[in-house]
Amino acid sequence: MMRLTAYVSGKVQEVGYRARVVDIAIAFGLKGMVENLKDGRAKIIAEGEDEKLKWFASAIDIKNTLIHVSSIEKQYSPASNEFDSFGKLVAKGETDAMLDTAAGYLKELVFEVKNLNNNLSSKMDQMLDKQDELLDEVRDINGKFDRALENDIVELKNDMAEVKAAPREKGII
Repeated sequence: MMRLTAYVSGKVQEVGYRARVVDIAIAFGLKGMVENLKDGRAKIIAEGEDEKLKWFASAIDIKNTLIHVSSIEKQYSPASNEFDSFGKLVAKGETDAMLDTAAGYLKELVFEVKNLNNNLSSKMDQMLDKQDELLDEVRDINGKFDRALENDIVELKNDMAEVKAAPREKGII
Protein backbone atom coordinates (compact mmCIF):
# COMPACT_ATOMS: atom_id res chain seq x y z
CA MET A 1 0.00 0.00 0.00
CA MET A 2 1.24 3.42 -1.01
CA ARG A 3 0.22 7.04 -0.52
CA LEU A 4 0.11 9.63 -3.27
CA THR A 5 0.18 13.28 -2.23
CA ALA A 6 -0.54 15.44 -5.25
CA TYR A 7 -0.66 19.20 -5.66
CA VAL A 8 -2.72 20.02 -8.74
CA SER A 9 -2.40 23.38 -10.52
CA GLY A 10 -4.59 24.92 -13.20
CA LYS A 11 -8.31 25.68 -13.40
CA VAL A 12 -9.25 23.26 -10.62
CA GLN A 13 -11.32 25.33 -8.19
CA GLU A 14 -15.03 26.10 -8.51
CA VAL A 15 -15.31 23.87 -11.58
CA GLY A 16 -16.22 20.49 -10.04
CA TYR A 17 -12.68 19.12 -10.01
CA ARG A 18 -12.85 17.75 -6.46
CA ALA A 19 -16.12 15.92 -7.17
CA ARG A 20 -14.51 14.31 -10.24
CA VAL A 21 -11.46 13.29 -8.17
CA VAL A 22 -13.73 11.71 -5.56
CA ASP A 23 -15.58 9.73 -8.25
CA ILE A 24 -12.31 8.55 -9.82
CA ALA A 25 -10.80 7.58 -6.45
CA ILE A 26 -13.89 5.60 -5.48
CA ALA A 27 -13.84 3.84 -8.86
CA PHE A 28 -10.23 2.76 -8.17
CA GLY A 29 -11.08 1.71 -4.61
CA LEU A 30 -8.76 4.30 -3.05
CA LYS A 31 -9.00 6.06 0.30
CA GLY A 32 -8.04 9.63 1.11
CA MET A 33 -9.23 13.17 0.50
CA VAL A 34 -9.13 16.15 -1.82
CA GLU A 35 -9.24 19.82 -0.80
CA ASN A 36 -8.82 23.27 -2.30
CA LEU A 37 -5.80 25.27 -1.18
CA LYS A 38 -5.77 29.05 -0.73
CA ASP A 39 -3.14 29.41 -3.49
CA GLY A 40 -5.62 28.09 -6.11
CA ARG A 41 -4.31 24.54 -6.25
CA ALA A 42 -6.01 21.35 -5.12
CA LYS A 43 -4.33 18.93 -2.73
CA ILE A 44 -5.04 15.22 -3.04
CA ILE A 45 -4.02 12.47 -0.66
CA ALA A 46 -4.84 9.00 -1.96
CA GLU A 47 -3.90 5.62 -0.53
CA GLY A 48 -4.15 2.24 -2.18
CA GLU A 49 -2.36 -0.34 -4.29
CA ASP A 50 0.66 0.95 -6.23
CA GLU A 51 -0.75 0.14 -9.68
CA LYS A 52 -4.14 1.73 -8.92
CA LEU A 53 -2.43 4.88 -7.61
CA LYS A 54 -0.47 5.22 -10.86
CA TRP A 55 -3.68 4.86 -12.91
CA PHE A 56 -5.38 7.35 -10.57
CA ALA A 57 -2.53 9.87 -10.97
CA SER A 58 -3.03 9.69 -14.72
CA ALA A 59 -6.84 9.92 -14.49
CA ILE A 60 -6.84 13.12 -12.40
CA ASP A 61 -4.98 15.01 -15.16
CA ILE A 62 -8.30 16.31 -16.49
CA LYS A 63 -8.81 18.73 -19.37
CA ASN A 64 -12.39 19.46 -20.42
CA THR A 65 -14.76 22.40 -20.89
CA LEU A 66 -14.57 23.53 -17.26
CA ILE A 67 -11.54 21.79 -15.74
CA HIS A 68 -7.99 22.29 -17.00
CA VAL A 69 -5.14 20.71 -15.05
CA SER A 70 -1.86 22.37 -16.02
CA SER A 71 0.50 20.43 -13.73
CA ILE A 72 0.58 17.86 -10.94
CA GLU A 73 3.34 17.63 -8.33
CA LYS A 74 3.38 14.02 -7.09
CA GLN A 75 4.98 12.56 -3.99
CA TYR A 76 4.77 8.87 -3.15
CA SER A 77 5.26 7.51 0.37
CA PRO A 78 4.11 4.53 2.46
CA ALA A 79 0.38 4.55 3.27
CA SER A 80 -0.63 5.66 6.78
CA ASN A 81 -4.07 3.97 6.63
CA GLU A 82 -5.65 6.99 8.34
CA PHE A 83 -8.60 7.17 5.93
CA ASP A 84 -11.71 4.97 5.91
CA SER A 85 -13.00 6.25 2.57
CA PHE A 86 -12.35 8.96 0.00
CA GLY A 87 -13.91 12.37 0.55
CA LYS A 88 -13.89 16.03 -0.30
CA LEU A 89 -12.92 18.59 2.34
CA VAL A 90 -15.02 21.74 2.23
CA ALA A 91 -13.92 24.99 3.91
CA LYS A 92 -16.29 27.02 6.07
CA GLY A 93 -18.57 29.18 3.88
CA GLU A 94 -17.45 27.40 0.74
CA THR A 95 -20.83 25.76 0.17
CA ASP A 96 -22.52 29.18 0.08
CA ALA A 97 -19.95 30.47 -2.41
CA MET A 98 -20.42 27.36 -4.57
CA LEU A 99 -24.19 27.85 -4.54
CA ASP A 100 -23.76 31.48 -5.58
CA THR A 101 -21.44 30.44 -8.41
CA ALA A 102 -23.83 27.67 -9.46
CA ALA A 103 -26.74 30.13 -9.43
CA GLY A 104 -24.76 32.42 -11.75
CA TYR A 105 -24.07 29.55 -14.14
CA LEU A 106 -27.71 28.50 -14.00
CA LYS A 107 -28.83 32.04 -14.81
CA GLU A 108 -26.50 32.12 -17.84
CA LEU A 109 -27.73 28.71 -18.92
CA VAL A 110 -31.38 29.76 -18.69
CA PHE A 111 -30.60 32.90 -20.72
CA GLU A 112 -28.81 30.88 -23.42
CA VAL A 113 -31.59 28.29 -23.58
CA LYS A 114 -34.17 31.07 -24.02
CA ASN A 115 -32.09 32.56 -26.84
CA LEU A 116 -31.76 29.15 -28.42
CA ASN A 117 -35.52 28.61 -28.20
CA ASN A 118 -36.19 32.01 -29.79
CA ASN A 119 -33.75 31.29 -32.62
CA LEU A 120 -35.17 27.82 -33.06
CA SER A 121 -38.72 29.17 -33.12
CA SER A 122 -37.77 31.66 -35.83
CA LYS A 123 -36.08 28.95 -37.88
CA MET A 124 -39.07 26.65 -37.48
CA ASP A 125 -41.38 29.43 -38.71
CA GLN A 126 -39.15 29.87 -41.76
CA MET A 127 -39.22 26.12 -42.39
CA LEU A 128 -43.02 26.06 -42.13
CA ASP A 129 -43.25 28.92 -44.63
CA LYS A 130 -40.99 27.02 -47.02
CA GLN A 131 -43.13 23.89 -46.53
CA ASP A 132 -46.25 25.89 -47.37
CA GLU A 133 -44.58 27.24 -50.52
CA LEU A 134 -43.52 23.74 -51.50
CA LEU A 135 -47.03 22.37 -50.90
CA ASP A 136 -48.49 25.13 -53.08
CA GLU A 137 -46.04 24.25 -55.85
CA VAL A 138 -46.86 20.54 -55.56
CA ARG A 139 -50.60 21.29 -55.69
CA ASP A 140 -50.06 23.47 -58.76
CA ILE A 141 -48.02 20.75 -60.47
CA ASN A 142 -50.64 18.14 -59.53
CA GLY A 143 -53.38 20.35 -61.02
CA LYS A 144 -51.42 20.77 -64.25
CA PHE A 145 -50.71 17.05 -64.35
CA ASP A 146 -54.40 16.23 -63.76
CA ARG A 147 -55.48 18.57 -66.58
CA ALA A 148 -52.87 17.15 -68.95
CA LEU A 149 -53.94 13.62 -68.02
CA GLU A 150 -57.62 14.47 -68.61
CA ASN A 151 -56.77 15.92 -72.03
CA ASP A 152 -54.75 12.81 -72.90
CA ILE A 153 -57.62 10.54 -71.80
CA VAL A 154 -60.14 12.52 -73.88
CA GLU A 155 -57.78 12.34 -76.86
CA LEU A 156 -57.33 8.58 -76.37
CA LYS A 157 -61.11 8.08 -76.17
CA ASN A 158 -61.55 10.04 -79.41
CA ASP A 159 -58.79 8.02 -81.07
CA MET A 160 -60.41 4.75 -79.89
CA ALA A 161 -63.78 5.90 -81.20
CA GLU A 162 -62.18 6.63 -84.58
CA VAL A 163 -60.44 3.24 -84.56
CA LYS A 164 -63.76 1.50 -83.84
CA ALA A 165 -65.68 3.60 -86.36
CA ALA A 166 -63.29 2.99 -89.28
CA PRO A 167 -64.00 -0.78 -89.64
CA ARG A 168 -67.74 -0.11 -89.30
CA GLU A 169 -67.65 2.45 -92.07
CA LYS A 170 -65.86 -0.02 -94.29
CA GLY A 171 -68.38 -2.70 -93.40
CA ILE A 172 -65.80 -4.96 -91.85
CA ILE A 173 -67.65 -5.19 -88.59
